[in-house]
Formats: sequence, C-alpha cells, structure tokens
Amino acid sequence: MLRTLVSIQLLVLTGTTRLQRRLSNDRGQSTAEYALVLLGAAGVALLFVAWATKTDKIARLLNSVLDQVLSQVT
Repeated sequence: MLRTLVSIQLLVLTGTTRLQRRLSNDRGQSTAEYALVLLGAAGVALLFVAWATKTDKIARLLNSVLDQVLSQVT
C-alpha cells in the first residue's frame, strides 16, 4: 500500500514538473504577441495618415500652435 502511494506521488510530481517545463517554454508566443501589436499599431498609423492627408486639420493645428508660440516670443 505504501509503495503504491509513493509511486502515485512520484508520478504526480514528475507530471507537474514536465507540465511546468512545457508551459515555461513560451518564448515564441511572446514574439508572436509583439508582432500582432506592431501590426495593429501600423494599421492605426495608416488610418491616421489617410485621414490626415484628406483633411487640413493637422495643418490648422500646427499653424495655430506655431502662431501661439510666436506670439509669446515677440
């Protein structure tokens, strides 16, 4: 009976260490997550550039900021 309990405990312990090693080896997963984040950021940047080229809001914003800065200097 004791031998059976020790064998079961040994199987459980070796199974959990194998599982921990398998789960801790996820270096490729983090690389894939970074790639997806970069693709999402590039998509948002493309949408922003497309919007900025079709409207003159960015130019007006920059002009107003420069006008305020120049009025503070002079």
